[in-house]
Amino acid sequence: MLKLVFLVCSCAVVLSFGDDEVEVPVKGPFIPPESPPGDVYFWETFSDAEAFEQRWIKSQTTKNGEDTAKYNGEWALEAPHHNGALEGETGLVMKEAHRLYAISANLDRPYVFDESKEQFVIQYEVNFQEGLSCGGAYVKLLTGDKELDLTQFQDKSPYSIMFGPDRCGQESKLHFIIRFKNPITGDVEEKHAKQPPASSLEFFNDRLTHLFSLVVRNDDSYSIAVDHTVVSTGNLLTDMSPSIVPPKEIDDSEDKKPIDWDDKEKIPDPDAVKPEDWDEDAPKKIEDPDAIKPEGWLDDGPEMIPDPDASKPDDWDDEEDGEWEAPTIPNPDCEEFGCGEWTPPLIPNPAYKGKWTAPLIDNPNYMGVWKPRVIDNPGYFELDSPAFLKISPIYALGFELWTVGNGIYYDNIIITGELTAASAFARDSWIKKMQFEKEATGSGSVGPWMDYIIEIANDHPYLWALYAIALVSPFVLCAACCVRAKPSSKPRDEAAERKKTDAPSPDDPRPLEEKKEEESFVAPEDEKEEDMKTKEQMTTEKQEDENTEQDETKEKEEEEEEEEEEEEEEKEEEEEKEGEEEKE
Repeated sequence: MLKLVFLVCSCAVVLSFGDDEVEVPVKGPFIPPESPPGDVYFWETFSDAEAFEQRWIKSQTTKNGEDTAKYNGEWALEAPHHNGALEGETGLVMKEAHRLYAISANLDRPYVFDESKEQFVIQYEVNFQEGLSCGGAYVKLLTGDKELDLTQFQDKSPYSIMFGPDRCGQESKLHFIIRFKNPITGDVEEKHAKQPPASSLEFFNDRLTHLFSLVVRNDDSYSIAVDHTVVSTGNLLTDMSPSIVPPKEIDDSEDKKPIDWDDKEKIPDPDAVKPEDWDEDAPKKIEDPDAIKPEGWLDDGPEMIPDPDASKPDDWDDEEDGEWEAPTIPNPDCEEFGCGEWTPPLIPNPAYKGKWTAPLIDNPNYMGVWKPRVIDNPGYFELDSPAFLKISPIYALGFELWTVGNGIYYDNIIITGELTAASAFARDSWIKKMQFEKEATGSGSVGPWMDYIIEIANDHPYLWALYAIALVSPFVLCAACCVRAKPSSKPRDEAAERKKTDAPSPDDPRPLEEKKEEESFVAPEDEKEEDMKTKEQMTTEKQEDENTEQDETKEKEEEEEEEEEEEEEEKEEEEEKEGEEEKE
C-alpha cells in the first residue's frame, strides 16, 4: 500500500515537471540562478559585489526634506547568519537598527501595463534574522521615466505598486498598494488591498527565509503568496479600498446642518415634577445601624508597639548616638481584635435616590437624523478597459524603509510577466536553500522529497486530488478485500452467479492474452487437439447455461403464481369483512 502511495505521488511529480529531472538537493557551494527564461524585466541574486555597486544606487537625499532624517542606514552584501547557509550564498542586509534606509535600481527595461501583457509578477526573499518588532521590508515599484534620478529616491517618490511585509507592535501587515490616477481630476490616490488572515503573517520571528510573491493579471484579479502558499486573492475593482472606481454620487461637502434642525429623538418631559419625598442630598452609603463593636476591641490600644525582643547593640554610645529606642512592630492585639476608634461599616443607603431628572418622552419636534444632500461626484468615471491597463508604467524598484531592528536579509528578486518564470527562478534559488536552512535552524522538515511534492502541488493544485486518491486507495482496497472475504450465510448457485456476472467457469477457454503468452511453449501438433477440446467445453457449457436459465424461468413463474393466489385470498377476506360490517 505504501508503494502505491509513493508511486502515485512520484507520477504526479514527474507529470508536473514534464521532462525535467527532480533531484534531492545535496549541500554544496551555492550556484546562483542563471538568467530566468521568459518575459523578465529585472532579476537580482546579489552574488556579484562589483555588479551590485554599479546597479544599485543609495539615496543621497533626506526623508521629508528634513536634515535630521537622513537615509544613513548601512547596506551590505553578506552571507545569512544561520549555519545552514550554502558556501558563497549572499544577500542584501540592513546592518543597523533605528535607521532610515533607501536604495534603488533601474529595471532592465520598463514594465508597461498594456494589452500585450497577461500578468505582472514580483517575487523576492526576506529573512528577519534577528526577528522584528517594528519596521518594514516592502518594495516600491517606481513610476517615472528613463531620466529618473535615483539619488533623490525618498518617501515622497511616486510609485505604481508597493508590496511586502510590515510590522509595528502587535499589528502585522502584508501590503499590496496601487497608486491610481483619476483620469477626470488627475488626483493620485493609494488603493489598499484587503489584508490576508493574521495566521498567515507569522513570519516575523521564525528567522527563516520566506518567499513573497504578487501576481496581478489582466482580468484585474490578483493573488498574494507566502512560500508558494496563496494567502490572499481578490479583484482590483472590488477588493481595494478606497475603490478604484469612485462612487457615482457623494455627499455635498458644502451642505451644512441648519441651526434650527432638531435631531433629538427624546427630550425630558417638561410637565414632569420632582416628588416631594425625593431627597437629592441623601448619601449613597450610611453606617450600618445593626453593627456591634467586636469584643476585645482596644479603643486606646496603639497600632505600633516597641519590639519586645529587640535589644540595644553593644557598640551603641548614648552620648554619640543618642538615646536608644527599640524598633516598632505592628501590635499583635490589634491584628486579633482591632485598635483605635471603632466606627460601624458602611452599607448602601436604602433611601438614596440621587439627583432627580425628568423622564424622557418622544420629541414632538424631532426632524430625524440630518444628512448632507447627495450630489453627482465630479470625479466619477467608468473604466472602458481593465484597471490593469491603467496602472502607471514601472521603471525602477527600491527599498525605502525605517526599522527598529537590524539584520533584515533580502535575496533573489525577480520582476516578470510570466508566473512560470518566477516559479523556475524560485526552484533554482529558494527551494534549493530551504532544506538546509530548516535543518540548521531546527524548524524541522518533512524531507526533501516531501518538500518537492508539496511545492509542486502548490504550483499545480490539481495534484492535491491525486495525492488524496493515493492516500485513500489503500483503505478502499482493504475494505473491498474484507467484504469479498466475508462468508455468505446463504447457499449460492454458482452456475447462476456466473450467468449474472459473466464470470469464467472452470471449463472456460483461457483468455486470448494468456494463450498468446504461452504460444512459444505450445507445439504446433498440440494446438489442433487443444482447439477441439475447447469447442467441446464451450458446447457443454452452453447446454448447462440453457438448462440453468430454464430452471430459473420455471422457478420465477411458480413464485408469481403463488403471489397471485395470496393476493386473491386477501381480497376475498376483505370482501367478507365488508359484508359483515354492512349487515351489522
